[in-house]
Amino acid sequence: MIDPAARAADAVSETRLWDRLMRLAQIGAIPGDGVNRPCLSPGDREARRLVMAWARAAGATVSVDAAANLFLRREGADPTLAPVLTGSHMDSQPEGGRFDGIYGVLAGLEALSALDDAGLATQRAIEVVAWTNEEGGRFAPGCMGSMAWSGHAPLSTWDEVADQSGVTFGAALAEHLALETDLPQRALGGRPHAYLEAHIEQGPLLEAAGLDIGVVTGIQGSRWFSVTVNGASAHAGTAPVGLRRDAVQDMIRAINALNAMMHDPADVLRFTVARIDVTPNTSNSVAGRARFTIDLRHPDAAVLKQKGDAIEAVVRGALKTCTAVIAEHFTADPIGFDPSVVETVAQAAAACGFSALRLPSGAFHDAQFLVSVCPTGMIFIPSRDGVSHNPAEYSSPRQVAAGARVLARSLIALAG
Repeated sequence: MIDPAARAADAVSETRLWDRLMRLAQIGAIPGDGVNRPCLSPGDREARRLVMAWARAAGATVSVDAAANLFLRREGADPTLAPVLTGSHMDSQPEGGRFDGIYGVLAGLEALSALDDAGLATQRAIEVVAWTNEEGGRFAPGCMGSMAWSGHAPLSTWDEVADQSGVTFGAALAEHLALETDLPQRALGGRPHAYLEAHIEQGPLLEAAGLDIGVVTGIQGSRWFSVTVNGASAHAGTAPVGLRRDAVQDMIRAINALNAMMHDPADVLRFTVARIDVTPNTSNSVAGRARFTIDLRHPDAAVLKQKGDAIEAVVRGALKTCTAVIAEHFTADPIGFDPSVVETVAQAAAACGFSALRLPSGAFHDAQFLVSVCPTGMIFIPSRDGVSHNPAEYSSPRQVAAGARVLARSLIALAG
């Protein structure tokens, strides 16, 4: 007799999963095989409706909560038991790829479809969730849906956060929910038996080692800051250099000083200045103001605290003529995943005959906000050249199917 977990893994359809990934990639498609699908946008709603149709065809029921988190439920033999939850997100970066986030949702849906095709029942229900606004590409910070669901922060925290067009998250969410009133509503929050998220690695380790599966052990911590350097605008042709309060020049000094302070010979620390805004931003004016963002990440909480706490003093010490305002906007401590879930994934990969590597996640994911709620883990598949948040993002049909097979076996083990 074939083991039920093996039957579920064998029933995963590489063709079906790949076709669904490519179909979703057409919604918000941009040149170079990329995707721009902001959260709570018409494209997001179109993608959700398509996924709902596929879920219903597999016998799943659909519901939505106050944060617009979307749930697809395959009922278990005992509805009184807490469900096993899997999923990821459907929104993308403005110039994102075809796999980040959406792969975890569709891998979860493929697991449900495989269970249905194999005629298998589980003791616990299995729910696939699509979390709202993981990327933060339209409304920052990301992971609003999972943070609100897990109790990390009230949903109203981000009501006044606006996108580049001035639309607030609160208004966009209200508009979105008004267009989904046909869907059953559920309470915000819950207490699942376990949560497991499949995702592309977004890094080069699996591909470089020629391995199939990443067994994720945890997620490194993050601290996000903004630095506003205030000087005085002046005419580029008439203002003597020695008398200027040039915000751009002092910004450069501050960034150089931060680079020196953040240098890590082991190359574990991640320090990024990714966004710069200059005012008045004209070619013949001295900048009166320059603003830049800082993204700091490290797996060691002590290092993250020490480096993050030093930012303000380093910036102020580097300025020559200007003043600065430094603000911290987001903090997430490093987390470790539940050892039993990690071991479940490792055993599923081995049972499927896949090579695997235990590794931490460099990027943050919705999974980190589930850790305080239930046993949590993640599955990685290789990313070509480690590229992500880019139209060049790619994982092969075989790789996406391999991750779905490990996910299906893991869900069987967790759901009974």
